[in-house]
Amino acid sequence: MSLYSDYLAEIETRKEQGLHPKPIDDAALTLEIIAQIKDVDHAHRADSLHYFIYNTLPGTTNAAGAKAQFLKEIILGQAAVAEITPTYAFELLSHMKGGPSVEVLIDLALGDDLDLAGQAADVLKTQVFLYEADTDRLKAAHEAQNPIATDIIKSYLQAEFFTKLPEIDEEVKVVTYVAAEGDISTDLLSPGNQAHSRADRELHGKCLIDEAAQKHIEELKVQHPDARVMLIAEKGTMGVGSSRMSGVNNVALWTGKQASPYVPFVNYAPVVAGTNGISPIFLTTVGVTGGIGVDLKNWVKKVDEDGNPVLNNDGDAILEQKYSVDTGTVLKINTKEKALYSEDGEKLVDMAASFTPQKMEFMKAGSSYAIVFGKKLQTFAAETLGVEAPLVFAPSKEISNDDQGLTAVEKIFNANARGVTPGAVLHAGSDVRVGVNIVGSQDTTGLMTMQELEAMAAMTVSPSVDGAYQSGCHTASVWDIKAQENTPRLMKFMNDFGLVTGRDPKGVYHAMTDVIHKVLNDLTVSDWDVIIGGDSHTRMSKGVAFGADSGTVALALATGESSMPIPESVKVTFKGAMADHMDFRDVVHATQAQMLEQHGDNVFQGRVIEVHIGTLLADQAFTFTDWTAEMKAKASVCISDDDTLIGSLELAKSRIQIMIDKGMEHENGMLAGLIAKADQRIAEIRSGEKPALQPDSNAKYFAEVVVDLDAIVEPMIADPDVNNIDVSKRYTHDTIRPISYYKAEKEVDLGFVGSCMVHKGDIKIVAQMLRNLEAEQGKVAFQAPLVVAAPTYNIIDELKEEGDWEILQKYSGFEFDDAAPKVTARTDYENILYLERPGCNLCMGNQEKAAKGDTVLATSTRLFQGRVVADSTEKKGESLLASTPVVVLSAILGRTPTLAEYKTAVAGIDLTKFAPPKKAPLDALSAHF
Repeated sequence: MSLYSDYLAEIETRKEQGLHPKPIDDAALTLEIIAQIKDVDHAHRADSLHYFIYNTLPGTTNAAGAKAQFLKEIILGQAAVAEITPTYAFELLSHMKGGPSVEVLIDLALGDDLDLAGQAADVLKTQVFLYEADTDRLKAAHEAQNPIATDIIKSYLQAEFFTKLPEIDEEVKVVTYVAAEGDISTDLLSPGNQAHSRADRELHGKCLIDEAAQKHIEELKVQHPDARVMLIAEKGTMGVGSSRMSGVNNVALWTGKQASPYVPFVNYAPVVAGTNGISPIFLTTVGVTGGIGVDLKNWVKKVDEDGNPVLNNDGDAILEQKYSVDTGTVLKINTKEKALYSEDGEKLVDMAASFTPQKMEFMKAGSSYAIVFGKKLQTFAAETLGVEAPLVFAPSKEISNDDQGLTAVEKIFNANARGVTPGAVLHAGSDVRVGVNIVGSQDTTGLMTMQELEAMAAMTVSPSVDGAYQSGCHTASVWDIKAQENTPRLMKFMNDFGLVTGRDPKGVYHAMTDVIHKVLNDLTVSDWDVIIGGDSHTRMSKGVAFGADSGTVALALATGESSMPIPESVKVTFKGAMADHMDFRDVVHATQAQMLEQHGDNVFQGRVIEVHIGTLLADQAFTFTDWTAEMKAKASVCISDDDTLIGSLELAKSRIQIMIDKGMEHENGMLAGLIAKADQRIAEIRSGEKPALQPDSNAKYFAEVVVDLDAIVEPMIADPDVNNIDVSKRYTHDTIRPISYYKAEKEVDLGFVGSCMVHKGDIKIVAQMLRNLEAEQGKVAFQAPLVVAAPTYNIIDELKEEGDWEILQKYSGFEFDDAAPKVTARTDYENILYLERPGCNLCMGNQEKAAKGDTVLATSTRLFQGRVVADSTEKKGESLLASTPVVVLSAILGRTPTLAEYKTAVAGIDLTKFAPPKKAPLDALSAHF
């Protein structure tokens, strides 16, 4: 069988699924197709020609290399194809984005045929994805006085690749489609259980919402051919959670514009909206694709005659509709006036935030990538020609307020900013390019990151990146056929690209399925670092970390930088003392609850939480920073004292050394470089040269939250509140309840201790509770299954050394075996303890799940509908979130415990404790300490 025959067989299989032929990325198949095109009598010539022109992926895919070379042969007259003239071949090259196509264009531009050189130069002037190897060739030719090269570089200086693009439409007509009421998780747009198909854009697009929604969207497009469909979260926020790029890709696939007629299933410019706007990371991803995000503000709090909110019986503010966005409503977006209008011309809401100069550039260019690379290309041209670059792009927005200090995140951004006015001190709201120190790619979005890197013609990780890691944690629990097909390919690509990888492409070292956030938390070896990771829980306890879409991850890997506004900060401090029976996870939940009590609205949303946690080491502090993703914060910064930070850095060094000892070091010496950087930072702290990061005493915050530890008297549960009469209140992380609310009557069908929210201490708590109950009762009997998944292998190794693993093994009915991993997901659970492989497990929702309709109590972060547990026909599935001891005790009892039962169960156990920093911040109110 030939590769082409295999491809035809795959096409027939896809037809049965209602799918088109899969885009081609393989050079061998492309070469076979080219051979059939050259054979004018070949039976499959017409189809081969179609696949070559319209179905071969661009960038640095293997197929793109073969395609570019064949087009070069046609242009040079070395091959004749009646349907592809040299002029058409140039057009095809212009849509291939970079890599082999740019190499071919430069070959032609610098060649001896002046007519072809001029045509190649005209195409090159439209391209932006050039790298050092490309620009070095042009620079050398310019210095050798090649007029074509000089002409190209002068075009780059004027940024004609951008200025000659059409302006964005002044008016964008939209027709609404309400996807759901309340917060819309990206699981609705790109379900975690379909993660394996994300790189197959057409197939993955089939999972957007449901078939009825897809049909309705298509009907709206037919009914309103002059309008774009705007996807809406009514009475909620659009795009909370993870899977942003695949979610935006799906929305764009159904509602956006095709990026190129020669690149299938890659669409751009989606329009999305929410009553409460767009989740920060999702909004960034919308910008990546040149889309529009709308903060509708179409529901407002009802107020009394004194201006106070009117509350319902549950104490929640009553909302009243300002204007309707029901499905099928026609609206108009005026990009010049930056406002949303009704079909009749009534102004509904200001949209200035949606049309900043930078975002409008993304829309004009079709993506944020094109702008980032375009700016770099213009800078190259200016440096080569020895002139100042003309002001073409919107200048970086620089806000500097006199007599105002800097918050922690402002300090980090100022230290890492690129291309700003020398000596400028920048405050929140400034829009900057910022250097990125640490980049993480995870395995269910990694295939898309790989595609993005290929599309932007990147070949290796930027030398300015200190550490880059590709995880295998999201596909750890079930090594099924999908994981076996996708994961090794991903690991090889990323390792070749320059990343340390959880799995060894050569199969030498043991596969490490450690949770990505835990690994990145160790790889971050400075409190001044900027971290970008392909997951919303990229929230480190050192530096400032931003969860990002797969494209932004790719851009950070390729360029070593990211562009974003400096966020506002909310300061969180603590007073009082933790009760002996409380766990730090309860402090985390209480922070969310007390913030809402103090401010009414979620002041964390879209901002950085600066948490003055001081005395907690990185592992424990990560429990707080990790949860800030569920608080809808953009990021978080931990303020540690000197000794604590040194302790965290020493711990990070030891774990990086373990990675080296396991054989995970990359040939580029990345891990050794991180240890050296940690040593340097420790020396700076000890010498007093550069103490641990602290904000200035006169820094300005959007808001302050003071958490009263004395008020936390019983364990707390984040409840999805699945039966709330107001659907907009369901599946948020804002409903925090004490266990007494459940009156020991809430049945629990499954307990889960795992995910990135737990550390070694949590697994030791499980072991100690089993010992306590065994001593008291003679044995432990589970009334509900308990799944335990340590986040890292290091934790398991240490538990074995310290004697805790033995008691866990005693009560387990299942223990993972790396030599024989599960190849199918578990569908039934017994009332036993399951010791699962390190990784995300139930939290991810793409492999293991609870039974439909179950009530799950977990240490996880996810309570979204269908993520950990789906609904059954009889009952809604519930994913409630709590501390480890509450989860363990509830699995043993089969229900939520009373406070007395809980206190008895944790007596004498070393729970995760926290004490506020002894030294009050300089600007703190004395009453707080």
